[in-house]
Amino acid sequence: MEPASGNTVLIIEDERDVVDLLALNLRKAGFTTSTASDGAVGLEKARSENPALIILDLMLPKMPGLEVCKILKSDPGTRQVPIMMLTAKAEEVDRIVGLEFGADDYVTKPFSPREVVLRIRAIMRRGETKQHDERLTAGPITVDPARYEVSVSGKRINLTSLEFKLLRTLMQRRGRVQARDRLLNDVWGYESIIDTRTVDTHVRRLRKKLGKAADVIESVRGFGYRMKEK
Repeated sequence: MEPASGNTVLIIEDERDVVDLLALNLRKAGFTTSTASDGAVGLEKARSENPALIILDLMLPKMPGLEVCKILKSDPGTRQVPIMMLTAKAEEVDRIVGLEFGADDYVTKPFSPREVVLRIRAIMRRGETKQHDERLTAGPITVDPARYEVSVSGKRINLTSLEFKLLRTLMQRRGRVQARDRLLNDVWGYESIIDTRTVDTHVRRLRKKLGKAADVIESVRGFGYRMKEK
C-alpha cells in the first residue's frame, strides 16, 4: 500500500515540548507533520492518514507504543509504513523488543533533532531501493529477494525489513568482512557513524531467528561481521 503523502510524518508522542521540537525541525526539512498525544488516537491516525513514516514514543497514555507498533506491523494495510521508536529508556531490552516487533529504527531521549531528520531520510531512501532478484543461498539458508522470503532448511522464517536487508547484504558479500560502519551505511543508509551498536542488536536478533543456521554469520572481533564462504 503506497503512502497517501510522500512526506507526511505522524508523531505519536504525549510530551508537548518533544512534539513541538520534532514538528519544527521536520517542517524545516520539508516534511508535513501530523500529531497524536496517545496510542489509541495514534493508531487511528496511522490507519486513516497512511503517513510516509511514524515517530512513535514507547511510553504513551491509553495504549503503549510497543502495542501500537505490533498492531501496525501485523496489519497488511500499514505494515509497510516505517516506524521510528522514541524511548527515554536506554536499556537494551527495550530496543530489542521494539525491533523485534518490526520497528525500523529507534532514538533514545534526549536526541538531536538533526539526527532524527537524517535517520528519517535514511529510512525513506531504504524504501526506495530496488531489490536484486537473484536467489541467494548459504548453507541451509535461502534468500529470495523477488518474493521477499527467507527460509532455513526449507522452512520460512519471518524477518523485519532491516533484518532481511542485513542478511541479503552479508550473503551478497560472502567471505568478505563487513565493518560495522559500512553496514550502517549500506543497510541503514546512514552517511556517518551514529551508533554501531545498532548493527550488533540486529545481528543478534537475526542469529536468533536463524536458529541452528546462525553460525554462518561470523563475528570479526573489533571490526564487524562476515558470512562464511562454505
